Amino acid sequence: MSDQDDGRIWVRFGAADDAGPDEALLIEGTGSTDRPAVARFTLPDRVATHPFGCACCAPRGPVATALSQLFLARARGAVPWFRSVVAVTRSEAGADAVRAALTADVVTAARFRQDA
Repeated sequence: MSDQDDGRIWVRFGAADDAGPDEALLIEGTGSTDRPAVARFTLPDRVATHPFGCACCAPRGPVATALSQLFLARARGAVPWFRSVVAVTRSEAGADAVRAALTADVVTAARFRQDA
């Protein structure tokens, strides 16, 4: 399958101000924005001893949950249609969590892909 045939939504890392008019935001933590298509996630304070997102501890991590909510809002018409998502992370752990969700969470990987 070529990149043009891949119907998944692109996710790229950047700042909220970098987002174009047809992009949604995935934001680590809190903060204000006037964008209509926004999903937020926070990482747990305590890190589990098992691998991030393992089935026994966390079937779906906070990033996967946030992206699912964003995807469903798009599908239901609750937010304007967006072609891609800008992931705004505050920490390396947040960026790692986004990458992990895009590769390890089956549902997220079926809907979204990381921009190169």
